[in-house]
Amino acid sequence: MNDKLPSREQALKLLYESRCSPEVIGHCRAVAKLATETAQTLKAKGINVDAEIVEIGAILHDIGRSKTHSVHHAIVGAKIAESAGLPNSVVSIIKRHVGGGITSSEAEKLGWPRGAVYVPLTLEEKIVSYADKLIAKSKQVPIEVTIKELSRDLKPEAVERVRKLHEEINALLGDQP
Repeated sequence: MNDKLPSREQALKLLYESRCSPEVIGHCRAVAKLATETAQTLKAKGINVDAEIVEIGAILHDIGRSKTHSVHHAIVGAKIAESAGLPNSVVSIIKRHVGGGITSSEAEKLGWPRGAVYVPLTLEEKIVSYADKLIAKSKQVPIEVTIKELSRDLKPEAVERVRKLHEEINALLGDQP
């Protein structure tokens, strides 16, 4: 595993080389913009967050969609990132961004590798996962829209994880204009 973070341009190039669709790339750019703004706002408040890891992780969070649009894109994307020699910090963002995270029992039902963590743990992972929930295609939407949509497709506890992520990030952000 490499510790060197790719540049923004290298990360975007990796999306193109992996054959992500223009829609996925547009979504990734929008998530990266929101996630980076969030990280920079938190940093300005004195909160320790690595905005570069957030930006690169957000650009690459859906790289697995080059192969599948199912929930498995997180695992597929993590494998692509690992084989590209990306740092663990970026691989973890990709692996842990789905929903508000996937519990180990949910991961087991999906047939995902055992023993791995699929719930965002670091602030950087949480920011990308949260920003992803606020971007529909490539447009920002209110969290209520996302929660309503997720409520149709997911179990209540998965929706609750997204709600908790929303509360956690907003508590850190405080009063934003």
